[in-house]
Amino acid sequence: MEPILVVNNIEVIYHNVILVLKGMSLQVNEGQMVTILGNNGAGKTTTLKAISGLLKSEDGAVTDGSITFMGKRIDRKYPEEIVRMGIFQVMEGRRVFEDLTVDENIIAGGHTNKSRTKMKQDMAVVYDYFPRLKARKNILAGYISGGEQQMLVIGRGLMSTPKLMLLDEPSMGLSPLLVSEIFRIIQQINREKGVSVLLVEQNARLALNIADHGYVMENGRIVLDDTVDKLKENADVKEFYLGLTEVGKKKSYRDVKHYKRRKRWLT
Repeated sequence: MEPILVVNNIEVIYHNVILVLKGMSLQVNEGQMVTILGNNGAGKTTTLKAISGLLKSEDGAVTDGSITFMGKRIDRKYPEEIVRMGIFQVMEGRRVFEDLTVDENIIAGGHTNKSRTKMKQDMAVVYDYFPRLKARKNILAGYISGGEQQMLVIGRGLMSTPKLMLLDEPSMGLSPLLVSEIFRIIQQINREKGVSVLLVEQNARLALNIADHGYVMENGRIVLDDTVDKLKENADVKEFYLGLTEVGKKKSYRDVKHYKRRKRWLT
């Protein structure tokens, strides 16, 4: 598989002072689903925003290294240019246009598409993946459930015909049943449409069950990466992300606070 995205040793600084990413590197191949694991504050969301160009709106910047997408450098481009190239970020928090209907939200996602026929075809694809949305197409987005809103922002992203989707915590605040449904659809989109996926997800078990490759991030750096099968068997990943001891027993957070003092990742 050829790489579609290469993040090469980037540094990100906010407000010209705060260094958040400190030599961050990763790669996503065509058609691959990759996940980033890490604690809150590790820099996962900042990584996604660096790729999508959204750092600029928060007074952040890539100050070193490079990001290339399909062989073209994008770390100096504006978000709208990056969307047109084929990258779409589904941000944390289900950011729908609450005063627009479900149908209007989806149409808004196709703003880069000038063909009315193509837009109708794309909308049909979205509703095929998310039949729940089709049943609520005339309802204001602010009045549908949280799970349906998450489906809506993913469906809205599909309208830009992305080659790479960046998903930030899609399971947050949702019931296990809805999470299973949404992740099943994400897998289906990945397999059927060939859309590459870079996933940030707190539910490590779920992320490792659907991804092909994983990166573990800590304090703005990648400290471990491997296939998901090997990560599942890694003793540190089991202990600190899957909550399992070496004998398969769950371990409480109180028992693993020593993790920050024990940098086994780097050995």
